[in-house]
Amino acid sequence: MTRTRGFTLIELLVALALFAVLSAMAYGGLRAVLDARERAATNAELLSELQIAMLTIGRDVQQAINRPIRDEFGDRAMAMIGTGGQLEFTRGGWRNPAGLQRSELQRVGYLVQEGALRRLSWQTLDRAQGSEPRAAILLHDVKALGLRFLDTKNEWHEFWPPSGADPATTSALPRAIEVSVDTGHWDRITRLFQIAPGLPPQTNTGAQPSQDSSQDSSRNSPQDSSQQSSLPQSDSSIVADPPS
Repeated sequence: MTRTRGFTLIELLVALALFAVLSAMAYGGLRAVLDARERAATNAELLSELQIAMLTIGRDVQQAINRPIRDEFGDRAMAMIGTGGQLEFTRGGWRNPAGLQRSELQRVGYLVQEGALRRLSWQTLDRAQGSEPRAAILLHDVKALGLRFLDTKNEWHEFWPPSGADPATTSALPRAIEVSVDTGHWDRITRLFQIAPGLPPQTNTGAQPSQDSSQDSSRNSPQDSSQQSSLPQSDSSIVADPPS
């Protein structure tokens, strides 16, 4: 009768030890791949949020228009106000797909509050008492918002209107705005946005542009183009692409 020889205890222990080592190595490699995938997904999500925030700011700034407003107390407010990391201005091109009876101009603002960059928007330009803006979070984990304004003399200012400026000789809008955002993930991000030149002051928010104003705008377009090309380059780390 033939006897069948099995594994000894030592052989079983050696086999189990090898299996444990191989399993640990395989798990380590799998864990590294999963961690890299998670980091890539997180970075992609943060980058998408940053790009959308900068796109929103650029779209608003490039459509800034010279239209002062009345605040909650009935006092006159400039078309653009920039001070202490806060920006507020009037912009055009507010879409109205539902055809509501409202202006195409909108008052918007930007500030950092509770560690997030927020966009404020008001339903009306001239506010009543108790008017509250709608706030939307554009970017999380933001430490500070920096602003610089380029005037028509190609001089940079930390505030707008510039301190001590003469309202009779100072333009209501700067030529460009440099926006710097200090974030916890991307450090400091800086972009330069140019304001569309040649837009006339707006006094009647509901009126449609006349044919004469359109012709004047067409005649002034070559001059505006030359002014746009002479815009000085700031020390921005990221420069905005010109609007299409």
